[in-house]
Amino acid sequence: MASMNTQPQHPNRHSGTNLACAASTRTARRAWHTFAVLVLPVLLAACASRGPQGLSIDQSVQAKSQNSRVSTIVLHYTSANNEASLRILSERNVSAHYLVTDEAKPHVYQLVNENRRAWHAGVSEWYGRSDLNSTSIGIEIVNQGLMSSPRSGYLQGPGADKWDDYSTQQVRTLVVLIKDIMARHQIKPENIVGHSDVAPQRKIDPGPLFPWRALAEQGVGRWYDETLARKYAAEFLLNGLPPTSWVQAELRRVGYTTPDSGMLDKATINALGAFQMHYRPARYDGRPDAETLGMLKALP
Repeated sequence: MASMNTQPQHPNRHSGTNLACAASTRTARRAWHTFAVLVLPVLLAACASRGPQGLSIDQSVQAKSQNSRVSTIVLHYTSANNEASLRILSERNVSAHYLVTDEAKPHVYQLVNENRRAWHAGVSEWYGRSDLNSTSIGIEIVNQGLMSSPRSGYLQGPGADKWDDYSTQQVRTLVVLIKDIMARHQIKPENIVGHSDVAPQRKIDPGPLFPWRALAEQGVGRWYDETLARKYAAEFLLNGLPPTSWVQAELRRVGYTTPDSGMLDKATINALGAFQMHYRPARYDGRPDAETLGMLKALP
């Protein structure tokens, strides 16, 4: 006989929960199996690309040690109107990545993909690196440039040479465009240059009216410490100008290609004239003076 103290048996109150959990687990396992069989191979295949003759190339792992091939932006003027500029840059043996028109609301054309090499810089050099077409993005700006013929020697200066001006709208458009390119390719300010900077023996664009200082104030390009430049200029006025060999060395320090001759030869005059056109456009005759050399010494 059963003991009188025996308690009645109650069903397990957790058995329903356990059954539900087991069912849920089985469902989850089936879902994972379906994912592994059907979906995962598709995702893994997306990490690979088809190479030559169907070769599977795995792109699922990317190296940390890499950067953009683009290190420089080179600015040009077109010396032509909108229609002619577009035709020349898209149909002839010259090109640029971008073209900015001179309309009231400038239109920006991308004529060459940034991953490809545009033919805009030609024979060029910056900080000792040549063939800038391979490592730069070229931007052409619709502008007539020099509207009077150069005279003997280098250009004579604003009083003698007549240049086309850039519109406020073009400058605003350029700032937006260049900032975006700089950010995506991590381009340094000193590598935002004009065609004349990288090819001073044969090019004068974008000319002395291009607003380099205004762009630098908005974070586009390099500029010098103006207080320090005035201090150095005063020292040069007091103590005399340094030798030409110093000028040539300083021009190379800030990126320009110059001879190491110690002489104020034509190549040095052209390089110094390009520097002046960029940083001291009030006078760009390529001749050393205290103001120019003060700016050169102050340029980082």
